This record gives sequence, C-alpha cells and structure tokens, in this order.
Amino acid sequence: MSSVETLFAQASDALRNQDPLRARDLCLEARRQDPNDPRLVMLHGFALRRSGDEAGAVPLLRRILSMDPSVEIAHHELGLALKELGRLSEARRAMERAVALNPKMPAVWRDLYEVRAAEGDDLGAAEAYRHAMGNKELDPLLHKAVELVGQGRLGVAEGICRQYLKRRPHDVDAIRLLAEVGIAIGSIGEAILLLERCLELAPGFHVARANYVTALSRHQRFDEALTENGLLRKEQPNNLAHQVQFATTLSMAGRFELAHGEFAKALERAPDNERILTSYGHSLRYGGKGEEAIAVYLRAIAAEPSAGEAYWSLANLKTFRFDDTQFADMQSQYNALTRPSEDKYHLAFAVGKAFEDREEYDPSFAAYAEGNAIKRQFSGYDAEKTTGRVDRLISHCGADLWNEGGHPSDEAIFIVGLPRAGSTLLEQILASHSQVEATAELPFIGRIIGDMVSGRDGGDEPLYPRILNELSPEERVARGQQYLDLASGYRTGKSRFIDKLPNNWEHVALIKAIFPNATIVDARRHPMAACFANFKQLFARGQEFTYSLEDIGRYYSDYLRLMDHWHRVFPGGLLTVQYEAVVADLDAQVHRLLDHCGLAFEEACLRYHEQDRAVRTASSEQVRQPIYRDALSLWEHYREHLQPLETLLKRQGVSL
Repeated sequence: MSSVETLFAQASDALRNQDPLRARDLCLEARRQDPNDPRLVMLHGFALRRSGDEAGAVPLLRRILSMDPSVEIAHHELGLALKELGRLSEARRAMERAVALNPKMPAVWRDLYEVRAAEGDDLGAAEAYRHAMGNKELDPLLHKAVELVGQGRLGVAEGICRQYLKRRPHDVDAIRLLAEVGIAIGSIGEAILLLERCLELAPGFHVARANYVTALSRHQRFDEALTENGLLRKEQPNNLAHQVQFATTLSMAGRFELAHGEFAKALERAPDNERILTSYGHSLRYGGKGEEAIAVYLRAIAAEPSAGEAYWSLANLKTFRFDDTQFADMQSQYNALTRPSEDKYHLAFAVGKAFEDREEYDPSFAAYAEGNAIKRQFSGYDAEKTTGRVDRLISHCGADLWNEGGHPSDEAIFIVGLPRAGSTLLEQILASHSQVEATAELPFIGRIIGDMVSGRDGGDEPLYPRILNELSPEERVARGQQYLDLASGYRTGKSRFIDKLPNNWEHVALIKAIFPNATIVDARRHPMAACFANFKQLFARGQEFTYSLEDIGRYYSDYLRLMDHWHRVFPGGLLTVQYEAVVADLDAQVHRLLDHCGLAFEEACLRYHEQDRAVRTASSEQVRQPIYRDALSLWEHYREHLQPLETLLKRQGVSL
C-alpha cells in the first residue's frame, strides 16, 4: 500500500472515530503527495467541515460535486457547511439535491427541516420532518398517515392517526402528527391540547415545542407562545430557527419594535437569506415603516432573484411601483419557472399587479388567472361545505336566539363581511374615536365554538349550529364573559373595541346569542368589485375560497344569502355599510356608522388617515391616506374576463 493509501485509510479511520482534526492533518499530508485525488479532496472537505472550518470545506466540496454531481453525501456535507456560514438558501438547495438523489436519508431530511425552519418556512419544515419520520421504523398505520399528510389528504390522515392513537396513546410522533394536521385544517384549539400532551410525555421534543409555539401564535396566545419559544432558545441557543420564530411571534403580537431588533439579530447570522428578509419586510410594513419595508424586500430580491414572495410583497404595497428594469427582471424570473410552485404563484400575482398598474389589463388578468390556478392546487377548499354550513345556519338559527338572555355588554363592535370589502377602512374610522380601539382579527368566536362542541358527539350532523338552541341563559352569559376575557389581552382600557375578523359573518347568531347588545357592522361592496378584489389578492393564509372565480362567486352568494337571513331574524341588529357610499359621502356615512354604534360624533373619525397605528391587512397603506377612490370601478377594466363570474352571480340571484 502506498503512503497516500495509508494516509487515506488513517484519515478515514480518524473521521469514523470522531477525530476530525487528526483526519484533517492526515489529509493535508496526503494531498501534498497527490493534491488532486478526488477521494482525498472529498475526505479533506469532510474533515474541515467537521472540525469547524466550514469556509475551508466549501470550495473542496464544490470541487468534488463539479466532478461528480451524484455524490449525495457531498451535497449533505456542503449543506451543513453552508448552514453554519449563514448561507441558508444555498444550504437548503444543497440538502434538497441530496434527498432528490437519495430520499432514504433521514439525517439529511432532519437537517433540511432545521434549515427550512430557520428560514421561517413552516410548511417546508413540516414536509422535511415528515420525510425524516417516514424513513424511520414506524408502525405501518402511522407510516400511512405520514404519507397521506404529504399528499394533502388530511381528513383521511386524521382518521388514521386517531385510530392509531387508540392503540398507542403515548406515541409522541403520532400525537405531534395529528396536531400538525389540526393546525393545517384550522383546528388550532385541539392542536394545542395535543401538543401539550405531547410535551407532557416528552418535554425535550423540540420539534413539538416549535409546533406548539406556532399553534399558540395562531390562537393569538402570544405571551404563552413567547414563553415556550424562550424555553427553546434556552435549550438550543445556537438554533437560528428559534431566533426567527421569536422575531416572527413578536411581530404577530404587534410588538413591532422588539420584532425588528430580533430580525436584525437573525440577519447578522444569515445576512442574505431572502425568506428571513421577506419576513422582516412584513414586520416593517405592518408596523407602519413602509419605506424601510421596501428597502428590505429589495434586499431579498437582490439575494435571490426568484424570491416570489418578496416581489409580491412589493406589488401588494399600494405606495410602490416597479420601474421598467425591475418589471423586466420580474417577468424574466416568472417566465423561467415552468413548474407550479410557491415562487411561481407569488410571481404571477406580482406580475398581474404590475401590469394592472400599467393599465395593461389583458396580460394582467392572464397572470392573475395563472397565479390563482396554481394556488388553487395547494388548497383543499370545497364550496359545497360552505353552502352546507349556510344551509344549516339558516335552518337552525331563528329570531328566538335574540330573546333568551346573554351577556349585557355592548363593548364589542364586530365588523364582518368579505375580505377586501372595506372593513379595514371602517375599522380605522371607528378606531379614530376617543372611546374605541382596534384590536385585531380575533379568533375567539371560533374558539368558543370549538369549546362548545369539544368532546360531544354530534351524530351524522355537526353539533354547531344546532347547539345554539340548547344554550341556557347562564351559559350565554358565561360564553360572553369568556369572549371578553380572551379579548382583554388586546385592550388598553377604552370602553369599546373592534373585532374585524371578516369570517364572523357566519357566526352572527352566536354573537347575538351571547351578546344581544353587540354592535355588528356588515362591510359590503359592489359584488363584482368585491369578488374581483379577492381574486387578485394573494392572502398570507386562509381565505381559500378566493382562488377561482367559481368558488368566489358561490361564496359571495352564500354570504349574501346568510346576511339576508340575519337581517330578517335580527331586524335592526346589523348595519350594512356600502364601501361606495363611504367614498361618495364620507361625512354622512361616518355619522350613520357612529349612530349605529351608539357613539357621539367626533371630527377625528373624518380624519381617520391621520391615526398612527399598526394595520395588518392588505389595506395597510390605503387607510393611512385620505379616502381611496381608485379601486371603485377597477373590475370594469377586466369585465370581459369576468363574464363567467358575472353569469354565475346572476344565476345565483345576486343583484348587480
């Protein structure tokens, strides 16, 4: 055996024995004799990476992969080195290449989970972790559930998980997987309970605790989420994923200045990561720092030219317009992506908005249509389920719900309706009143429904809304107090507050049952304008009905049908405010709105745009400007393309 062969064997043994420094020195000695031996180059790269010299390892590993791109372990080692250097995007791509070459590598999937989590990509991280699970020795039933979640068949996967947990109630992997399904389908309350059980059984299960932070944040239990995140950061202080989750949670909680500082700390470790930069941009935007947000979004694009979400975030800013060079670059990136992906649909919506701003409406619609079609592939929305819920609500919820007692409070003002129908404008007007404060889109009505039906068998028909007719006067008061207690964390002491979760239009009966004195405002807009505004809007999460014209038309019809029912059974209990009327005569509509809320007129409500507060919706820039007229008739420029929607609405009896 030659001297080089001896040194190679000794270096290999040193690496196997967890002695990378000795392996490094042996490789150096061997490469003095044969500097280009691929085996030595690769082993030297491994030794450098494992001894902490990631910068030295990267060029050697890239050299090996230039000679043979099929060496999956070299891709993995390269990914690990890049991760430690803070080059997360490159690390992710290297690890994705490794698992593409060999999907049966649980360690690589686990490391890919860490990278995606550090980028704030919850969905991608969950996918990687499922693959890591699927490569372990699992019970066949649980393995099937993992596969089904990956295929998006969440309902079937949920049933299998529950069946499996009846046999093995202490399997923390299964409990966590069921919680993941719960988060995905919106059953956040149950997901929280499952994750609490999971962490009770396995307190060191960091992935489950990170999921727990996510679930608590979605439930707007931010103080608890931050406490749990603090445990993760204490246990794993060098894990960038926990730092990014900390910053994101602070931003969701509206603690923007703190969030901005924490994002800056994360970016010190990963300065050119487009996903962290984009999340930072969101926080700046919703914290009222629009110009700084633009600069950060542009940094994200400079770091990754195909960063679709950053492009869409710029397009979605009402104060930004792409110049010709930026627009051409964006189109080039859009056209280069040939397969459906998140970047592709983000870029499609951004291109659509840019063409709209240039008044080129045909290519604008084509881009919007493609973006919606791709996004719809990622959605499990079923229009029949919405129609069924509305049918049940109309069947079970009559005027008698108003007259059976309830909590006497009139503190809450609920603004309901479709997204993009003017609810943020109404919120800003009301929040300009000295007695009223805006809180958020509070999820508490949904949580109360979850509590009401939890652990009860509804038989073939869902318990809700049937259960509303069974509420005793005492329970109505208790549920009203529960809502006020949950909302108290968002209030600062004013006598009235706003809950503007638009989807509460389905739950007017429950609101009136527990708060007969509650104020409800229905924010409404011309049907075609409202529907098109949703079609051209890419939502961060939720509102899955908005990604096809047919789904939007059916949803609008169901919404209108139910709102007509509420007006019949609760006469005078709701006020419909038409966006077009507010634009045409702000003074009259403000007086009308304040009268309905039992509030004295204040001049500040007419100067709503002067109020400096955080706004977390797509209208965050609009409501900081005087009355916004531009969107009133925008849909008419697309009328030819919207004929199927117009026909559907007319067929459903909607007056246009």
